[in-house]
Amino acid sequence: MRVVFMGSPDFAVPSLEALLARHEVVLVVTQPDKPAGRGGKVTAPAVKVVAERAGVPVIQPASARKPEVAAQLRATGAELGVVVAYGKLLPKAVLEAFPRGCVNVHGSLLPAYRGAAPIQWAVIHGERETGVSIMQLDEGMDTGPVLLERRVPITDDDTAGTMFTRLSPLGADALIEAIDALETLTPRPQDAARASHAPMLTKADGAIAFAHPAAQVAARIRGVDPWPGATVAVRDQVLKIFGAKLADGQGPPGTVLAIEARGVIVACGEGAVAIAEWQAPGRKRLPAAQFAQGRGVVVGDVLQVPA
Repeated sequence: MRVVFMGSPDFAVPSLEALLARHEVVLVVTQPDKPAGRGGKVTAPAVKVVAERAGVPVIQPASARKPEVAAQLRATGAELGVVVAYGKLLPKAVLEAFPRGCVNVHGSLLPAYRGAAPIQWAVIHGERETGVSIMQLDEGMDTGPVLLERRVPITDDDTAGTMFTRLSPLGADALIEAIDALETLTPRPQDAARASHAPMLTKADGAIAFAHPAAQVAARIRGVDPWPGATVAVRDQVLKIFGAKLADGQGPPGTVLAIEARGVIVACGEGAVAIAEWQAPGRKRLPAAQFAQGRGVVVGDVLQVPA
């Protein structure tokens, strides 16, 4: 089948590679190159790198709403549009540029977690299961009917990063399965009354408040890993923390209760968490015991929400 692929980040790469192996990808549409990293070096989206390596034409419109974009898509003669983490809502003209419309790979079990950060918010909210949905796109924010879904558990060790790693290839497999069965699948309308939303994360979402119950604190720390990263303030410095698990202990919220091989034990509003790794500004991540040897934290310190 002739398809146009629209996507940008690493999450979309396995889906593009699967399409390249099974179908004729005639065009890739992705976001413009942007500054990235500390040095602000202009960097191409991951999807663009893969497409150019495969010899597939790439366009990077600043907006998909420009009339010429829909015209370019129609001119390809593609039957189907495939969208994976493109990053923008698509207008009606783009959705109708393909005889079979557009299908999308979304990183949640719709209608749960519609929006830009479904994987992160599923972890933050302590969900025990998530997955991918293959849906037909309409003009809404992830509101189209679902063609197929695949489920996976979220474990106590999972972070947003590990879930991205698991869901990305799962989405690619489900996408190919859905395209191969497109004629026979029955679209399932979403129940809007059960919908929840997953807005894009900001740096403020990584600020950790230990006044919450330990389960909520641990889930938040894992859900913002790797970005924006969980942060705490102690003794005039802001630290990043990683690898939180539930632990025994009680005390005023934010108080460092103990320093053990498994982590720094910190009291929460209910219970406590063990934080496995710590990172000071401009330094590398260290295991808790090693970080504490340099007096990065000591028993009795109180971890505050960064200003």
